[in-house]
Amino acid sequence: MVEHVPLTALASGAPSTRVMGFDRLGSAVSHAHFQQRVAAWHAAFAAQPGHDWALYHDDALEFAAALYGAWYAGKDVYLPGDIQPGTQASLSNLVDGFAGNIPGRADVLAPVANAATVAFPHLDAQVARLFVFTSGSTGTPKSIVKTLAQLMREVETLEASWGERLGDARVYATVSHQHFYGLIFGFFWPLSAGRPMGTQRLLYPENMIVALSGGPSVLISSPAHLKRLPEESDWSSVQGHVRVVFSAGGKLSPDAVDTTKTCLHCMPVEIYGSSETGCVLWKDQGRAPASWSECPGVTWRIVDGVLHIRSAFLPNDDWWPTEDRADSRNGELELLGRADRIVKIEEQRVSLTELEQVLCSHALVREARVVALPGKRTSLAAVIVPTADGFAHLRTDGRRALSQMLKTYLAGFQATNIRPRAWRFVEALPSNAQGKTPDALLRGLFAPERPEAEWRLREDYQAEIELHVTPDLAVFNGHFPEIPILPGVAQLDWAVHFARRAFAVPPQFCGVQVLKFQKVTQPDTRLLLTLTYKQDTGRVEFLYTSAQGTHASGRILFGQASDDRA
Repeated sequence: MVEHVPLTALASGAPSTRVMGFDRLGSAVSHAHFQQRVAAWHAAFAAQPGHDWALYHDDALEFAAALYGAWYAGKDVYLPGDIQPGTQASLSNLVDGFAGNIPGRADVLAPVANAATVAFPHLDAQVARLFVFTSGSTGTPKSIVKTLAQLMREVETLEASWGERLGDARVYATVSHQHFYGLIFGFFWPLSAGRPMGTQRLLYPENMIVALSGGPSVLISSPAHLKRLPEESDWSSVQGHVRVVFSAGGKLSPDAVDTTKTCLHCMPVEIYGSSETGCVLWKDQGRAPASWSECPGVTWRIVDGVLHIRSAFLPNDDWWPTEDRADSRNGELELLGRADRIVKIEEQRVSLTELEQVLCSHALVREARVVALPGKRTSLAAVIVPTADGFAHLRTDGRRALSQMLKTYLAGFQATNIRPRAWRFVEALPSNAQGKTPDALLRGLFAPERPEAEWRLREDYQAEIELHVTPDLAVFNGHFPEIPILPGVAQLDWAVHFARRAFAVPPQFCGVQVLKFQKVTQPDTRLLLTLTYKQDTGRVEFLYTSAQGTHASGRILFGQASDDRA
């Protein structure tokens, strides 16, 4: 049996026998331990004068302890979606400090060791509040304030709708609680309903199989994660354990539905909502026909082709205009994609959604996303996930041939000047911690590979180059989504590239010696690359330094090309 606990009373009262969740090693986290962690965080926040705090922690229960500790200390909490330097910089103007686990910052608030146990009262649901951020698929994410009272209304609705079906299942997530969907479904809901949660996101199939095989379970996921489940893995131990799979953050494709059914032996429930409105619509893919239904307390209407929502989860009873186009002429609600995906190219209005749909109708295309690239003239770029036949075409005829084929195909639908000019073919669309594919990630696929060089010294055997490592460099894509770090292989590539530009080195790269990486390099770092050419041995010594110290060093070996005729 699950033990319902009001979110206002989660840390109050005597310790119960409740198991709050399971850590990365599978050990149970007790309610008493949770209360101790709340006290430790409360002591830390109470000692700080600032009122507004950014909180980031990848452990869900430690995040919960920090959140409640901040609330009991009278603080407002901001939830960044990631801890990239640009995100931290934008938050610096909004908050008084940062708390949690944020590598690379020396000023992050940490819990107080051996803090005294505190008899916490119930929280005031109208006073306790946090700020979440829209995912920002285009433009800059904006903050949205949520009171604990709003959050409680939503989780109570979720429990009334699906609680009986979930029962005493454990709750696991592939999405982050730093974003609103993961925060509500994978965090506040299990906390309120008394269901144990996994404290770590399930990022790899091996971890997912182990977790979901342990007993009745629920998975909070997204289309991007579900469609990438490897069907070749052995999922037999999962069968019969997964009671519900929830998916939100984008349209659930037929491929994702089929993969979920094959691997998890469960049909997903698709959720539609937003950070502003909360969960407003749902569609059970296990029912025929699968159609959208309103959540309790939600009504909708269509105005000028755009879906408007009235929801009990909003701060007032006004109609909220969503960013999605919709139609209901066939008697059922149909969602038609984002209304803001209209761009102007050469003074012509172009629907990126319609362009993607045309590309997806080609036999060699599984998925397609189109983005506008800024510049002197705005241009379009396409990111394509080919089908199996499409990848075969790539291997035999190459990227240029496939892109030309798709351009020719588009000729029947689009004018020449508004077709994509740049193309990328990938095995899967890039996604963030919430399983979404924002335009910024797609544009990153077309980003420069190396920073611009500012030559401070350029002599026959010595060179110094200043490199501004900007966040838009392609080398940061996927390395890593949460904490971007300049890969070592990129640093070696840059050293070889600039050595060839600086000196008359032999043509053949023969290897590297005494390679050392001493300090990680994050975006917005200014590096000084020092190169020394030893002409008699064909070696180039390189050294990367910054104001923080030495980052990397090594020795590159160059030689003459081997004569294969010998």
